[in-house]
Amino acid sequence: MSRDPISLTIPDLSGFAKTLRSGLENPPSHLEMLGLIARAAGFRNYQHLRARLSETPAEPVDDRAVARAGRFFDEKSRFTDWPAKTSVQGLCLWVIWAQLPPDTIWTERQVSGVIDGLCTFRDAAQIRRAMIEHGLLRREKDGSAYARVERKPTPEARALISRVRRP
Repeated sequence: MSRDPISLTIPDLSGFAKTLRSGLENPPSHLEMLGLIARAAGFRNYQHLRARLSETPAEPVDDRAVARAGRFFDEKSRFTDWPAKTSVQGLCLWVIWAQLPPDTIWTERQVSGVIDGLCTFRDAAQIRRAMIEHGLLRREKDGSAYARVERKPTPEARALISRVRRP
């Protein structure tokens, strides 16, 4: 059974730690509990958690949009079908974009081959055109060269990329 990530926002970590400690038979000290919570969240210690959270405010993510787009990828991170909704198409294209190597120039045939390798359905032309329309890929006017456009993905795109790339 696969595990679905559950997002948890804790407005007061200290209060959360106090409540958690009250339910334990032999609770660690308050600072030790804060350290345990920080390590469980992937930080070295509580100070590391505070430093990281103070430098980057959390951007809201539309989890429903990420889940909707995630259905279009298989367990091998391959794009399985073209979504009907334009908003879902745009989100799915970010996953393809993330798998294209940066600073590489391709011919139309080369980029189509790379895209075909990332998809289970064969419609590289449609994906190529959509990526150009969404500003994720650029091409020369004569169609002789294609390159990935370096942009910062949206919060939903980053969430989808990490969800799809999970081993």
